[in-house]
Amino acid sequence: MVLPTREYGTTGLTTTPIGLGMAALGRPGYINVGHHDDLGDTSVEALRARAFEVLNSAYAGGVRHVDTARSYGRGEEFVGDWLREQGHQDVLVSSKWGYTYTADWTVDADVHEVKDHSVGTFRRQIVESRRFLDGNPHIYQVHSATLDSGIFDDRDTLAALSELAEEGVVIGLSVSGRARVRPSAERWS
Repeated sequence: MVLPTREYGTTGLTTTPIGLGMAALGRPGYINVGHHDDLGDTSVEALRARAFEVLNSAYAGGVRHVDTARSYGRGEEFVGDWLREQGHQDVLVSSKWGYTYTADWTVDADVHEVKDHSVGTFRRQIVESRRFLDGNPHIYQVHSATLDSGIFDDRDTLAALSELAEEGVVIGLSVSGRARVRPSAERWS
């Protein structure tokens, strides 16, 4: 079974309208999901097997879009391993950068991830993403961009993102926060 496909926005990429997110599959406790007790064995090996099971089921159900992030623990690693093992060439992979996973595979860590939208974090994380995914993700997004994060004013980071876009990677962003601020034209020039 394959779900119908459609263009992903105006990117020229085509994928299914439903995707699988790896947030709760790439680490034993995703912030406030509380699924740790539901899983039983949360060793890396057990979660890798669970992730493969879910990825296989999603693929069998026609899903051809998988979304992950650097902060999803081993999410990129699991997706990359699964793609290599299964040989699927028709899966669109999106990932995100800007948060660093810091919980070291524990659910009781005081801090699970740290947000940093600097050019240094971008450069480190794109190398990591490429290593785990055997190349670029199709889409690479700024993870939870906010006006407070400084991403929209950081010319070095914006230039690095532009360079990646010139290589053919679709650049996107996910947003969060409550501010309803309309950026001024000067901000984008």
